Amino acid sequence: MARVKSKKLGTFSKLYLASYNLGQTLGWSYLLYQFIQHYLESSSSSSDSTLWTKTKLPVIIFQNAALLEIIHAGTGLVPSSVLVTLAQVFSRIMLVNGVLLATPYTYAAASIGLPLALSAWSITEIIRYSYYFMNIVSGFVPYVLVWLRYTAFIILYPWGVTGELLCLYTAVKYANTNPDSWSYVLPNKWNFTFSYLYLLIVVMLLYIPGFPPLYLHMFTQRQKILNPSATVKKTN
Repeated sequence: MARVKSKKLGTFSKLYLASYNLGQTLGWSYLLYQFIQHYLESSSSSSDSTLWTKTKLPVIIFQNAALLEIIHAGTGLVPSSVLVTLAQVFSRIMLVNGVLLATPYTYAAASIGLPLALSAWSITEIIRYSYYFMNIVSGFVPYVLVWLRYTAFIILYPWGVTGELLCLYTAVKYANTNPDSWSYVLPNKWNFTFSYLYLLIVVMLLYIPGFPPLYLHMFTQRQKILNPSATVKKTN
């Protein structure tokens, strides 16, 4: 067992955060179950069900629920950086609402990027939310869960980002061949223009400066939690 430092919480705050993290743990566990079941059914039958139709509803619910984490950080309910939380949440919210739901199935939802993203998201979130839940409820987390929380990301983070970028790329192809889709062009009474294609391109480009700092931040956190003595030596 490993004891993990956590902020002192009032009874209501503790109950709320415990419920939120438990709900997310169960939600992402169900989504992973749906993911696995889809491929088991696909290999044993001629089911017409697609991965996206099978997982669409839980993805929408549990991914958008992560918006609450920005509020948690902003109000000081959890000791997380608002900017780091915003960066982590934005890419996924954009992918779900601005790509998967905004383009026809034959594009992003049919891309190899979707199973890559969903599998990485599910495993990551089951580990992360169960870690938070146990820490809030008891302050003690099994070492194996601590280790997974600060080690699995090494593979899962770039794995998930690869999936996200592949979905974005297929959405760019869609927007390029359908320039009026989700765009607002001139002339119009507001004298305002918006390009869905350019938005997607900008979001993709943001991964270049955005991914390395977040990835390295997790390595720093890993060092602090799994090898605190080495961190102390470096600061002395």
